[in-house]
Amino acid sequence: MNAPADTPARVLLVEDDETLRTVVADALRDNGYVVATLADGERVLEVVSGHRPDLAILDVMLPGRSGFELARVLRGEADIPVVFVTARDGVDDRLTGFDLGADDYLVKPFELAELLARVRAVLRRSGRLSASVIQVSDLVVDEDAGVVVRAGRPVDLTATELRLLTYLARNRGRVLSKTQILTQVWGYDAYDPNLVEAFVSGLRRKMEVHGDRLIHTVRGIGYRLSAPPGAPSS
Repeated sequence: MNAPADTPARVLLVEDDETLRTVVADALRDNGYVVATLADGERVLEVVSGHRPDLAILDVMLPGRSGFELARVLRGEADIPVVFVTARDGVDDRLTGFDLGADDYLVKPFELAELLARVRAVLRRSGRLSASVIQVSDLVVDEDAGVVVRAGRPVDLTATELRLLTYLARNRGRVLSKTQILTQVWGYDAYDPNLVEAFVSGLRRKMEVHGDRLIHTVRGIGYRLSAPPGAPSS
């Protein structure tokens, strides 16, 4: 049985690459998920029993049991949505994944933002998450529609600006470091903090045409999106 929709969704991540496992798990936790990780499938049923995941992210090429085999095991034990991640991008591999009931299939290397978007989409389809509309003061971000409105007026953003603003809005009130933002918006192999400064400046110019500053600099740390004092935030 899945948890109520107002509690954090739980994700099981099975990935043998330690660096990628850590990066993906951190990204999921930064986005509010409760995450359990495994390097292989040996204890998968034990972890499923204790963690009761709402979704499983499975690497296909694992030591011992493959991700495909684990999907068969999970399908036999519980109705858990599955997202495969793999370096194998052949048509036969994709068909095998979908024949096993995969809800999505993502080929490495991938952008973290894309993985997170697919996780949200699968969880919404399964009824675990509702459609995401975020409001901070007079700013409204509709993730599904890709629409941003400030003070009742549409704000025209590029795809990267939209990803950045969505990440800041989902973490409204939190101070986010430039490293966190780079990892979430540009991917775990991005290292240029000047990207963050440039895109924050661009966002501010577009948003502040319609109202007060919402993206604040926290000197020496990073940025925080929050409502002006006394303004409503949800």
